[in-house]
Amino acid sequence: MIDFKLYLITDRKLIADRYSLIAAVKEALKGGVKAIQLREKDLGTRELLKLTYKMRELTARYDARLFINDRFDIALAAGADGVHLTQNSIPADAVRHVVKKKLLIGVSTHSLKEAKEAERAGADFITLGPIYRTPSKLKYGKPLGLDTLKEVSRKIKIPVFAIGGIQSDKVEEVKKAGAFGVAMISEIFGAEDIRGKAKEIIYKLSDDI
Repeated sequence: MIDFKLYLITDRKLIADRYSLIAAVKEALKGGVKAIQLREKDLGTRELLKLTYKMRELTARYDARLFINDRFDIALAAGADGVHLTQNSIPADAVRHVVKKKLLIGVSTHSLKEAKEAERAGADFITLGPIYRTPSKLKYGKPLGLDTLKEVSRKIKIPVFAIGGIQSDKVEEVKKAGAFGVAMISEIFGAEDIRGKAKEIIYKLSDDI
């Protein structure tokens, strides 16, 4: 079951001059974040495993879920909650065959076709984007926009997390377009006050407003 609305993705290079990654994630967790995706693609296997153990210990302390980008072997070894797959990863159905119910599976998608494929393959949720223009997602072409988000959210049953250029002032409109939640990197890790920004986003995603 997906019991979080904010899916926070790490990028230690974004915070290198201000925080260690562990310290930054701790601030986000103190702000109420309940799901972290460890996405440090440039790390070697042993280095990543070592960091995953530390992150597992930290997220467990705050009762938050931990997902590992691409590496389901590391997710299993460190006792993480899930793995996040890209379109270049091992397909979700192959991963599901190996991990059974031990891991939740998230999949990055960029179209209705990819979203449907991920759902059929056994993904527990998807990220869909980029919804808005963002420098980090330019390689995926022009933004999908809210209409595609509406269509995908309507046509698949698993939760859809909007990603790509989503700032706090856009949260309400992606919610209205049918997104289950949002996935963010720079909006939180680039904030002066990580804890405060996390609280703000979580409040905007709550069903109370």
